[in-house]
Amino acid sequence: MASRNFYIQLILRVIFITITAVVLAFSVAFKWYFFFGLCVLFLVAQVFSLITFINRTNRKIAYFFDAIKNEDFTLRFPEGVTIESFKELNKSLNRVNGLIQEVHMQLQIREQYYQEILKQASIGIMTYNEKGHILFANPTLEKLLDYTPLNHIKQLKQVDETLYQIFKNFNPFERKLFQLSNEREQIQLALKSTPLMLNGQSLQLVVVQDIHKELDEKETESWVRLIRVLTHEIMNTITPIASISDSIIKYYRKGDKITPMEELEEVQIKNTLKGLEVIKEQGGDLMDFVQSYRSLLHVPEPNKSLVKGKDLLEKIDVLMSARLVDGESEFATVCHPEDLEFYIDEKQISQVLINLGKNALQAVESTNAGKVQMIAGIDENGSKFIDIRDNGPGIPPEVMDEIFVPFFTTKSEGTGIGLSLSKRVMQLHGGSIQVRSVPDSETVFRLTFA
Repeated sequence: MASRNFYIQLILRVIFITITAVVLAFSVAFKWYFFFGLCVLFLVAQVFSLITFINRTNRKIAYFFDAIKNEDFTLRFPEGVTIESFKELNKSLNRVNGLIQEVHMQLQIREQYYQEILKQASIGIMTYNEKGHILFANPTLEKLLDYTPLNHIKQLKQVDETLYQIFKNFNPFERKLFQLSNEREQIQLALKSTPLMLNGQSLQLVVVQDIHKELDEKETESWVRLIRVLTHEIMNTITPIASISDSIIKYYRKGDKITPMEELEEVQIKNTLKGLEVIKEQGGDLMDFVQSYRSLLHVPEPNKSLVKGKDLLEKIDVLMSARLVDGESEFATVCHPEDLEFYIDEKQISQVLINLGKNALQAVESTNAGKVQMIAGIDENGSKFIDIRDNGPGIPPEVMDEIFVPFFTTKSEGTGIGLSLSKRVMQLHGGSIQVRSVPDSETVFRLTFA
């Protein structure tokens, strides 16, 4: 409505100016000097009125946008003016001003809400620009670093020089672990960097989390699992030894007295010999068990060299093919790219692959069209990996958390240290081993190398 009234007003003023100009021209042609003088005055007045009319409108709009720019929503235009076009224009500007004010208030409320969430977050959050100026650091981060206020990453030098170097040279999507020591305690920090673009400015978002408690809980949980498995294995060995020893003792002692030799029967002597053989066998099993534990604790440091992935998998293929039962299962290896190389201890990694390959072949023994694949490649993050895939029955969810615990096994044979030993080897290589299993579909063990 406001634009329509303004448009009509403008058209009428232009028409009046045009008519006045035409009358002025006739006055000159017919030498009507009196009308000529009146037309000149009238024309000047109309032009002046038009300019004033347009300027008043432009000033109102300019004031309006300046107020919006300065977030000043107190500006109000009078709606009781006599000129209808200005009245409608003022109403429209006031209405738009009210809408923008409402949106601005909602954005402020939302911003305060998010700011409060960030302040109350249990993890530290920091954003800083390319020059190192810190734009935001929540209280949790300042508490973790025991430093406030944080305005520039150079201040981190006063906390720890190494920590400053981490922030200074942080690459996008990089993860770091850092142990911060102060007068009160040692804190294990996990840091993750994420790049941001805000108003054309490149920013770095760093999330800092104290994982000391989580590590303690994981360590305690691991000890509980290990002790439970150790107790189970040792009790399985010791219980028959104790039982047989007690039976033998009863042959040779009655109450507090030793049984005379002439009272011993031949069957008792034979049972004693059998019992001692069982005790010896159980003792040997216990010694093997302890030896397995020692082998897990004394894995040598890897003697690394560059090894071609294709050659490595071809050797494993030869070894695994010898374990296949004709026509029942299939084993295949894939290396992509073909010139892929690993910086590893070939003997140690070969043993890990043999162990995982053997487990996979055992898993598909009862599966129709059982298939095991060993695939080497590079993932989306640029890390080299080797996958061991099988289409066997999978790993039950209830034992998924236990499979890397030393001596834990669901098989009737074996010591149960194969996977835990494989995990230890990968840790010494600076890599990791993960497992993903979908029952009756697919199980994948992934070795990821640094």
